[in-house]
Amino acid sequence: MTPKVIKTEADHEATLARIEQIFDAALGTPAGDELELLTMLVHQYEEKAFPIGLPDPVAAIRFRMEQQELKARDLIPFIGSAPKVSEVLNGQRNLSLTMIRKLVKGLGIPAEVLLKEQGAQLPNHPLGAETKKLPLNEMLKRGWFAGFTGTLSEAKDQIEDLLLRLAAPLGAGALQPAFNRQQQHLRNGSQADPLALAAWQLRVASIAAKENLPPYRHGTITRDFAQELVRLSYFDEGPKLAKEFLNKNGIHAIVEPHLPKTFLDGAALKLPDGSPVVGLTLRHDRLDNFWFTLCHELAHVALHLDTKGFAVFFDDITKSSKDQCEKQADEFAKEALIPGKLWNKSGLTKSRSSTKVREFAEALRISPAIPAGRIRFETNNYTVFKELVGTKVRPLLSAA
Repeated sequence: MTPKVIKTEADHEATLARIEQIFDAALGTPAGDELELLTMLVHQYEEKAFPIGLPDPVAAIRFRMEQQELKARDLIPFIGSAPKVSEVLNGQRNLSLTMIRKLVKGLGIPAEVLLKEQGAQLPNHPLGAETKKLPLNEMLKRGWFAGFTGTLSEAKDQIEDLLLRLAAPLGAGALQPAFNRQQQHLRNGSQADPLALAAWQLRVASIAAKENLPPYRHGTITRDFAQELVRLSYFDEGPKLAKEFLNKNGIHAIVEPHLPKTFLDGAALKLPDGSPVVGLTLRHDRLDNFWFTLCHELAHVALHLDTKGFAVFFDDITKSSKDQCEKQADEFAKEALIPGKLWNKSGLTKSRSSTKVREFAEALRISPAIPAGRIRFETNNYTVFKELVGTKVRPLLSAA
């Protein structure tokens, strides 16, 4: 037969039959050369058609233990404790990425074997030793890791796996960018914990990624758009209506309480598919703070996320800022809430009359909390108009 690349089972059988016929051919003869070539072709075909599966991870660990004459207790540095070693060897506990990294480095077991995937490699660790600085206990209390019921100690051993689980709705490769501090723009963030901010961002983004919204159209957020949104503040359920309004325009609006040491009021970010997310903490759960923070973050989406190279803006709204992006967002928010010309004519800065504030708000068809909050901020007097700004927002959005 004429040697050729084996493509079918019939070719394979015919080649094997020919090999059997010339199996005893001497090297260097025409038949011997044919035998060598046919054998190589069969080997290539069988590698593709009948790949040898990877060994079971536990079997691979036991084999390495036998090779190196290791006892179960010798695996404690790699797996964590005697009970965990026993559970892993008996198939009662899955290997975490932390365990796999240690076993690959310490015992030389190929990563693809422990990951149970041909050619697989360990992902880059997003944090390394800094995982210890995450507010993991608080994250566990809030139930951020669906399905995990272990202890804090067990969570620490599985932190990389848990973070990957948290990031799963965002797709492969989303974990590493979330912890890239160079992509974070912080408003007065010198005291903020960047790891806690990144964890909060990951949580908000993962919630948003599960929402099914219409596609976002670039350029949607204009000053007119923001002013239309603000007019919803006139209604008792204004914050709830605002979320619905944004959702219908492809903008995610997620409320997630801030983590300790973040000093966070709101954030603006984008999902991997490009859809924008406004995150709010309601750290100061008042109507005036809600509407200003919401407009401020929308300004970041409209003015900065597409052009400044940052992946996320984190804002402590209570602090003034000299940063140009923050000044632009502040100005956008103020103009959306109350146009400057109307505010300058109102004379409300010098007023302490709740009646006048209500009348002004009624004329603009907006919540009185908005002008009241602006007076409090501009006069730096937070003892006035408590009855106008004190409405709680969280119950409304929790219901939504």
